[in-house]
Amino acid sequence: MKRIFAILASAIILLAMPSKANAQTIRDKYGAQIGTIQSDGTIRDKYGSQVGKIDSNNYVRDKYGAQIGKIDSDGTIRDKYGSQVGKVYSDGVVRDKYGSQIGKVEKDGTIRDKYGSQIGSARGVPTTWAGLYFFFNLN
Repeated sequence: MKRIFAILASAIILLAMPSKANAQTIRDKYGAQIGTIQSDGTIRDKYGSQVGKIDSNNYVRDKYGAQIGKIDSDGTIRDKYGSQVGKVYSDGVVRDKYGSQIGKVEKDGTIRDKYGSQIGSARGVPTTWAGLYFFFNLN
């Protein structure tokens, strides 16, 4: 299963230093913690190692700081080349670049696949960040 900081998860970036107090837990479909995302966009795996970040310009970066994508203000998700790979809509629906629904992020943070099965959760994580779960694998 992809670890995104899906674990991510979306558009409120604080410039303050991250602390464990403002981190949101990302869980797999069994409820096991797979990572956290902090209010400044830092994405950590379940061991606390940084695996990525969403920076103040909404660029998605890997653990080395290399740009791997971007979140546009309308929820469009782009790869490192600027090509649209999908979109996260305001109602949580996630569509691929062809417009096909591939999942949904529920208001409570539940992440579902296209069949409605729970594949993870990101309670308290902005919807757009949580929607990145479908597009990037930050390991």
